[in-house]
Amino acid sequence: MSAIDEGIVREYFEQNGFLIRQLRKYQVTARKKTNDEEIDLLVYNPLWQRGERKPDFFLFVNELRYLHRAVVAIKPWHTDVFTPAMLKSSPEIFRFLESTVVDYAAKLFPADPREGGEAGDGEITKVLVLPSLPTVEPFRSQSVQLLKERGVDAIISFRAMLQDLIERIDANRSYRKSDTLQVIRILKHYDLLKEAQLDLNVKR
Repeated sequence: MSAIDEGIVREYFEQNGFLIRQLRKYQVTARKKTNDEEIDLLVYNPLWQRGERKPDFFLFVNELRYLHRAVVAIKPWHTDVFTPAMLKSSPEIFRFLESTVVDYAAKLFPADPREGGEAGDGEITKVLVLPSLPTVEPFRSQSVQLLKERGVDAIISFRAMLQDLIERIDANRSYRKSDTLQVIRILKHYDLLKEAQLDLNVKR
């Protein structure tokens, strides 16, 4: 995974008020990842209110207010569609869902004084960031069902994140502290970015 892929996800959550923790800065190759290495990002919503409902499976920006704590796995396979066949043949997609990984992630979140608990308490949402799902049935529904059965709580598409960032970026500002935002700003300034529908239907 390149830095730009992770940068898009980080900026998306940060622009929507989340606190982010990244556990590693290196790429793992030629061996199995350890528990902490299966986690791409941990995200925490400081504005979450106790008693809120759970976010929907399709985690568009209007659902983020309901997300409290989450472990995020990023699969930037931009030329792929997450079809049922691909999901069944790619076990690496789901390794971040293993109980040892989730338990490890839970301990990294601080205790929330509003809940009166200790560090590690509270539910952790498992979020998968992916490029797209099939657009035709029954393959789309089958993919969603497979993801849910394996334990994925919510998904976000790169398209949805990029559209939100594009709408937030002011072309007249300089985002020197973020290469991701600065590139979007430059493209927007030169009218090279067009409005896109906010959905997961990006491949057929």
